[in-house]
Amino acid sequence: MASLRAYLGAYMVRSRVRGPLARARDVAAFRRIFEAPAFPDPKGVTYEPGIVGGVKGEWIRPKAGPGRRMLYIHGGGFIACSPRTHRPVTGALANRGFTIFAPDYRLAPEHPFPAAVDDVTAVWAAFSAEGAACVAGESAGGNLALVLMGEARARGLPMPWAAALFSPATDFVSEDGSRVSNAWRDAMFDPQALAAIRPMYLGGADPADPRISPIYGDPTGFPPLLFHVGAREVLRDDSVRMAERARAAGVETELKLFPVVSHAWQFAAGMLPEARASLDEAAAFLKAHAPHAPSGSTLR
Repeated sequence: MASLRAYLGAYMVRSRVRGPLARARDVAAFRRIFEAPAFPDPKGVTYEPGIVGGVKGEWIRPKAGPGRRMLYIHGGGFIACSPRTHRPVTGALANRGFTIFAPDYRLAPEHPFPAAVDDVTAVWAAFSAEGAACVAGESAGGNLALVLMGEARARGLPMPWAAALFSPATDFVSEDGSRVSNAWRDAMFDPQALAAIRPMYLGGADPADPRISPIYGDPTGFPPLLFHVGAREVLRDDSVRMAERARAAGVETELKLFPVVSHAWQFAAGMLPEARASLDEAAAFLKAHAPHAPSGSTLR
């Protein structure tokens, strides 16, 4: 059963965000909406600039001491946001025992596919060389986390020990399923907004390329995967179908659908029980699959 705050939160997102997103058509408008501040930075952690693999980003560290190592890949439709905008999520995860690097990867349309993939892969090559780590991301960042695992396998790089994926976009081709059934139920996304963003990222590339739509790739050999998605999201089936595909390939996979919540509800951990539950469960899942000895990184 969803909390009253989940209903209130979804109402606020629908009334303040869905309409402007549906009307947005240029990247500047999308960025104003996606990057508008809404939640405070969590306390109890430090935020410091850094460079890993030649890519700028931000270190988020718990003040209580070194945590498990995590690469967090932010969302924003591949066209907006940064490590700074995602501190409500990365700070909350750091407070749950993780030392995090969040890359400030290049954004479309100035830098369309495969710029973001190249950046996160370069970061992972350097980050994973310093020790075992997990990966997490939401929306576009969840897409890039899944693509990154395919790139790691292809390039002989270490795999993350596990991944937590919050409402990842996994399919740039299909226009059925929840993209139709949840078209009016999704509190944030009108399908028209997704249709406007898609070509900005693709830049003419084939949407069925597994590095764009990981649902069409082979997840064999991937580490344990956790999917959290809202039951009312237009992207619901991106998680459901990807989880089914991963299980069929022998990958340990957990999938949980949260009722009522809007896309990226994890941002609201300070007010929303479902956000705290999602982050708690993701942290527990990642730690349960971690190597025995936690390791902090000196890479800066």
